Amino acid sequence: MTEAKQPEPWLRGTLAEVPAVGRAVLHALEAAQEDLVKWCGAFDKRQLNARPNGAASVAFHIRHVARSIDRLLTYAEGRPLDEKQIAVFRTELDPEADPVELFQELQMAMARAGMRIRILAGSDLETPRRVGRKALPTSLGGLLVHVADHTQRHVGQAIATAKFVLGSPADSTGSG
Repeated sequence: MTEAKQPEPWLRGTLAEVPAVGRAVLHALEAAQEDLVKWCGAFDKRQLNARPNGAASVAFHIRHVARSIDRLLTYAEGRPLDEKQIAVFRTELDPEADPVELFQELQMAMARAGMRIRILAGSDLETPRRVGRKALPTSLGGLLVHVADHTQRHVGQAIATAKFVLGSPADSTGSG
């Protein structure tokens, strides 16, 4: 017997207590996590770290999703990045990721992001915010929407890379 396919998160009628923009961001993150687990969750260490034709690895995209959400939400909260956030940013391309640790980091990042987004969602989305060392101008709403957009972009890249890794012979998935 085939299990019924669940609708996408935004069509499940969940999170009705969260204002619309925050709800959309939370649904995008939920979809992102589900897609990463579906397409990459069974990968072994070699597959996660493969760099077919020199492309960024699946592990990089998963790390980047988890860590960039934290950085973007820090800016959304009106704070600069701290030294720890900057230091872990520099390790996103590390060539060795452990599958269990990688997906635990993703799960924890998504859980923390959910709490932070729920708090921010009730705020004035037009509140000015600054991003990066150059303090580029945006708004709280712009940052929240970018969290969803940026995350989905990297999920798509992770899935495309995963499909390439799965379709490649074992000896051609190393750095190329």
